[in-house]
Amino acid sequence: MKYTAGVFGHGSGGLLEAGGWRPQRAQEVAVEGPMRVWTVGHGGSDIRTGSSLGGGAEVVCAGSCLATSKEITEARDAAERGQWEHTARLTGSFVALVRHGTTAWVFGDQAGVHPVYWVVDGELVWWSTSATALAALHGRTPDYGRLLTPLAVRGVDHLGSSSLFSGIRRVPPGDALVLSPGRRPRTIPVPGRQEQLALADAAPVLREVLTRAVRRRAVGAVNLSSDLSGGLDSSTLTALAAARGSLVGITYTDRHMADSDDPAYAALVAAELPHLTHHVVHGAALGVRHFDQLDDLAALPITDSPSLSLGLLGVKAAQLAPAIAVGSQLHLTGRGGDDVLDATASTLIDQYLAGHRSAAARRAWAFARSRRTSPHEVLARATRTYAEPYPKALSRLAALVGGTSHLAPPRHRPPADLLAWCLPLASATWLTPAGRRATGTVIDEQAAVAASSERPGQLHARISLERMAEEHATYDQISRQLWKLPVHAPFLDTPVVDVCHAVPGWERAVPGDYKPLARAAFAGAVPDVLLQRRTKTSHAGGVHDGLRKNLSVLRRILMGSQLAEAGLIDSGQALAALEGGARGEAAFLWPVHHLVATELWLSTLRLGREQWWEMTPVKEAA
Repeated sequence: MKYTAGVFGHGSGGLLEAGGWRPQRAQEVAVEGPMRVWTVGHGGSDIRTGSSLGGGAEVVCAGSCLATSKEITEARDAAERGQWEHTARLTGSFVALVRHGTTAWVFGDQAGVHPVYWVVDGELVWWSTSATALAALHGRTPDYGRLLTPLAVRGVDHLGSSSLFSGIRRVPPGDALVLSPGRRPRTIPVPGRQEQLALADAAPVLREVLTRAVRRRAVGAVNLSSDLSGGLDSSTLTALAAARGSLVGITYTDRHMADSDDPAYAALVAAELPHLTHHVVHGAALGVRHFDQLDDLAALPITDSPSLSLGLLGVKAAQLAPAIAVGSQLHLTGRGGDDVLDATASTLIDQYLAGHRSAAARRAWAFARSRRTSPHEVLARATRTYAEPYPKALSRLAALVGGTSHLAPPRHRPPADLLAWCLPLASATWLTPAGRRATGTVIDEQAAVAASSERPGQLHARISLERMAEEHATYDQISRQLWKLPVHAPFLDTPVVDVCHAVPGWERAVPGDYKPLARAAFAGAVPDVLLQRRTKTSHAGGVHDGLRKNLSVLRRILMGSQLAEAGLIDSGQALAALEGGARGEAAFLWPVHHLVATELWLSTLRLGREQWWEMTPVKEAA
C-alpha cells in the first residue's frame, strides 16, 4: 500500500533510540535535522523537495503535488521566512513536511485524502499517512467504538484527534503536527485559509484553481481517462481535461440507470468534446453486480480504513476496463463535487444564525415542499437545533446510545431530522449493551472537546467532506493495487476546497437552483447543456440487485462477524437487515453496506510488525 512515514527525535537523544526500524520496501527521502522520512509505493514524480542552500529550511511533498519547480522554490523561501503554511496551498493533493531551523510541521490536505497519524514512543515521534502501519509498529489494536460509531449514529466526528486504532492519534484535516526538539508534539490549525467570499467573487477563483488542477494532471499523463457519468461533477472534469487533448471518457450504466438522465447527459456532453473517446459500459450486459468478488478474502486489496468501494469491485473493474485497455496512467473522478459545490440541509440554520432570518425561513418552507413534509415540523426541528449547543446535543446522544434504556430509532427518519445536530440511526438497534457503551464513550469524548460555537451546516459539511476524502483514498488504494491505475479527485484538492467552502453554504445551495457556484464558475468552459441540468440519479436499485445476487456470500461474511464475536453487535439483527435489503427495503441499505465493508477490513487486517517494517542495516543506521 502506498504511504509515507517518518520519525522525529524530540528529546536530547535525537534518533539514537529509533531502534533501527524502517518501512519495508521503503525509499528514504533525504532530510536534515533529527528526523528520517520514507515513502512506500511512490514513483519518482510523487516526491517533490526543495531545500535552501544553507539548510535553513526545506519542503517535502509526497503524493500528487502539482506545483512547478518555481512554486516549490517559493514555498521553500516562504518557509525560510517562517511562513510554513505556504506549502499547504500548492496545487494537488499530498502530505507535506516543512522544516525551518529545528522545527518541523507535518500536514495533509484540507479534505483528508492524505491524513497524518502519529504516536509518541519515549523521545521519538513516529508519524505516517497510514494508521495501520503505525499500529503494526507499536502493537496497537482496532478501536471498536470508533468503528461502530458511524454505523450507529449521524452527526458525530467519530475520529476527531483519534484514529481507528487505540493509541494512534490523528492530525485533524486542516491542522498540522508541530515537532520541535525539547518540546512535546502538538497540533495547530494551518493558517491562511480563504476568508469568506461571495459566490460571484469565488466563481472566477474556482475556475482558475480547478482548471489548473485538472490541466496539470493532464500534462503529467500521456494517457488519461475520466469518469463521464453525465452528472455535473465528473462531466466538468472531463470537459476541462478534454480541452487539453485526447481523453478516454467512461460512462457506466446498469438496468436501473439506463432509463435515467445520466446516460443521456453523458452522450450530450461527449458529443461536444472533439478530443474525447467515449465508452459506455453496460453492467447488466456484462453480468456485473454490486458486492461481486467478495468470496475470496485472500484476493481482496488492503486499505487503511473500511472502504465502501469493496462493495463495488466488480462494477469498478468493468468501469475502468476501457481505461486500463488504453494504458491510462491516471483516472479522474468527480468524487467530492457534492461536498464542495453543494451544501447540507442544515445550512439554513447557519443562514439564520448569520442574520439572514427571512431568507432562512423561506428556505425552510422550500425544504418542506421539496420533501413533501410539514413546514411547521421543519421549523420546529430547526428551532430545537438552533436552541441547543452542539456539545449538549452530543452529551444527550451519548446518554441515549450508551445508556440502558430501550433504544428504538425509527426505520425511516422524517425529513426534518436532517436538521438535527446528531441522532441515532435505525442500525443502532444492532448494538449489544457492550456495543452501545463503546459507542456512547466515543460520543462522550467528542462532546468534551466540541466547540459551542459550532454551526450545524458547517459541521455536517466537514464530516461529509472528510468521509468522502477517506472513501476516495481507499478507492485509490484499491485501484492501484488491483489495476495499477491511480485515481484522482481534483474537487478534493485543498485550493478547491478552500475557495468553495469560503462561500456560505446557503449561497452554494439555493432552492430550485442546482449548484449555482459551478454554473457561475464554468460557463463557457464546459458544455452549456451540462450547466442547465437540475436532476440527480439514484443508484440504490443497483445496490439492491447486488444484495440479492450475492446474498449467500454476504450472509457468510456477517455470520462470521468479528464485531459480533467481540460481543458488540447482534449478528441476527444485522442478518435480518441484510435480508430486508435484498428484498428491496431501503431502511438499512447503507448500514448493511457499511457493516460488510467493516467486517471485510477487520478480516483482511494484518498487524504483524514484520509485515510492515524491517530493521535498518547496520551500515545504513550508522
